[in-house]
Amino acid sequence: MAIITESLLGDQSSSRPPEATSGQNNSESTRPNDADPFKKVNVEQWILELRDRRTRENALQRLSKIREIREDLAPLLWHSFGTTYTLLKEILEVYPMVTSPHLLTQEASNRACNTLSLYQCVAAHPETRNLFVKANIPMYIYPFLGTKSKEKPYEYLRLSSLGVIGALVKDNDEDIITFLLQTQVFCYCIRCIEVGTILSRTVATFIIERILISDQGMKYCITFADRFYVITQVLSRMLDKLPEEPSHRLLKLIIHCFLRLSDGLTRDVDSLSLCLPRSLRDSRVINLVSDDPVAMSYLRRLYCNVAAGRKPNGAAGKQPNGASGAESNGRVAKG
Repeated sequence: MAIITESLLGDQSSSRPPEATSGQNNSESTRPNDADPFKKVNVEQWILELRDRRTRENALQRLSKIREIREDLAPLLWHSFGTTYTLLKEILEVYPMVTSPHLLTQEASNRACNTLSLYQCVAAHPETRNLFVKANIPMYIYPFLGTKSKEKPYEYLRLSSLGVIGALVKDNDEDIITFLLQTQVFCYCIRCIEVGTILSRTVATFIIERILISDQGMKYCITFADRFYVITQVLSRMLDKLPEEPSHRLLKLIIHCFLRLSDGLTRDVDSLSLCLPRSLRDSRVINLVSDDPVAMSYLRRLYCNVAAGRKPNGAAGKQPNGASGAESNGRVAKG
């Protein structure tokens, strides 16, 4: 099952699939001391059990359940002998199953998702995050982001993988942003947006937003016209789906992405031919964030940037890397 840290998306609800929680008793889920016993468990013993194939699956399940209540879990996992390699082997064993549809079983997907949840724990911890990146572990996760199948086992694997990358970008570390840009993480996020569920699209858009917040991430997106067009078109297509699949959180992320792109074009490229997507004037869409003052502030600033970027007499300004005004008005989101 896919497991995403709830704090990753702020107000986003848990990504655990419905069948994973539907049988849970409400009184158990709200019991205040329900997690206390996990604080006393022998985590070191479970980590040792990862080395033995006979006990590994059970250890993966147990460790994934306590990863948010044991703050020392990430350093213990990373610094314990052979554990990182053992988790990596678990990831590599799934590779043959993701090469074509229908090969990945739900059992194999659940096991890989538990492994990825531990990697997400390591990626989120300030002591282990940069070590995780320097070891190039994220690159072993990218193949899961590139899958095209929409079946549940693949979707859970995709979502768990996005959770790892999302944990890396949450604190806007410039070295990590550089690594992700150099390893083409944008291409994988776009693939997830195209084939994933609304939750996968939300986490993938969160990653794009966090990258756009950094100056180097914004420059990466606006330096080349084709790259800029692909990103704006992907964001616009997500907007078009929102009336059928409403999501306040996703809309807020999309608006902020457009705002950052418009800020970058105005400041660094001295032009703004970004047309406001038609959906951002659709009341069915805008009403999703009408009660969110931050989102509405983003939207007002975006309106101002678009208005300020329009040249008098319809003249187009200089485009990123020489793209013409006609190309921009024809290829960017419909206005």
